[in-house]
Amino acid sequence: MKRIIVSVTNDLVSDNRVHKVCTSLHIAGFNVVLIGRKLKKSLPVKRNYKTKRIRLFFNKGFLFYAEYSIRLFFILLFSKTDILLSNDLDTLLPNYLISKIKNKKIVYDSHEYFTQVPELINRKFIQKFWLKLEKKILPNLKHCYTVCESIANEYNEKYYTKFQVVRNVQYKNNIASNVCPLNITNKKIIIYQGALNIGRGIENVIKAIKYIDNVIFVIIGDGDISNNLKKISETENVSNKIIFTGKVPFEKLSSYTKLADLGISLEENAGLNYYYSLPNKIFDYINACVPVLCSDFPEMKNIVEKYKIGFCTNEKNPQKLSKIINNMLYNENEINKWKENLIIASNELCWENEENLLIGIFNNI
Repeated sequence: MKRIIVSVTNDLVSDNRVHKVCTSLHIAGFNVVLIGRKLKKSLPVKRNYKTKRIRLFFNKGFLFYAEYSIRLFFILLFSKTDILLSNDLDTLLPNYLISKIKNKKIVYDSHEYFTQVPELINRKFIQKFWLKLEKKILPNLKHCYTVCESIANEYNEKYYTKFQVVRNVQYKNNIASNVCPLNITNKKIIIYQGALNIGRGIENVIKAIKYIDNVIFVIIGDGDISNNLKKISETENVSNKIIFTGKVPFEKLSSYTKLADLGISLEENAGLNYYYSLPNKIFDYINACVPVLCSDFPEMKNIVEKYKIGFCTNEKNPQKLSKIINNMLYNENEINKWKENLIIASNELCWENEENLLIGIFNNI
């Protein structure tokens, strides 16, 4: 039985993609060990494969990446493994070095266009570091995959790599059976789930909410702008229309999603990472048969228009955006069509289909 050590920089609680990958590899007969980090407020994790979470002194910035990389390097150095699976650029250096030192196979999963995230675009020195690392290592990797065609094409054209695509779709009809703790009645529910970071377009939706009657906007997740979003909701006098849940473990997330009338994914064009993005939440909405309002960007537009499951827009004006949302919430003819099409989409865009591509990559190593 081949042993795979998988590494990420998060605390494992909310990373559904990595969990699906590890589960599929485990079921396929691989001995999987997942390494992440443990924060003070990290929730416990129970998995059907082995996990290890590292406690760090530093939790952000350069010192975090430096400490994590050094700790991961030595863990990998003294661990038995056949294959290393690195998730995103911030785990790649120690994995790559160990693959060379111990002559082990390495696989790289790029969850996003890392060097083009908004957090790096305006920090040129830091971005330059990651670009140099990317340029140095990626051309030497034989086994790589990412979340969508656009990002795969960027890497393949830039570094002459052979990135494949494994989309971050959900398990078919994977709806949590637990009861959602939210007690919302006689209201239309709009939902956003994911990281609360800059460029996600959440601020515009909050401002649009005051022009929409009989609605609750549920914001699930945490991030750098959480407090700022709460301040905006107070300033706009819509706090009574918005619920901030904080982080929700992915095992329970769909119990919230299934209650929604509309799912939001209005990323802004804050760099190529967002422009080419195909967010996890799009597939979460599809799996729960929730109509989608998303950005008019290539990957999202391709899914939404191909299956006719919602609407695409880059509108930022709160009043104009509120009209779009209102129409999507109350146009019964369109809603019925979207619901029918969502059933088709959820049956096709499922992990049961996608994992075959994943297993094929590892079986051919």
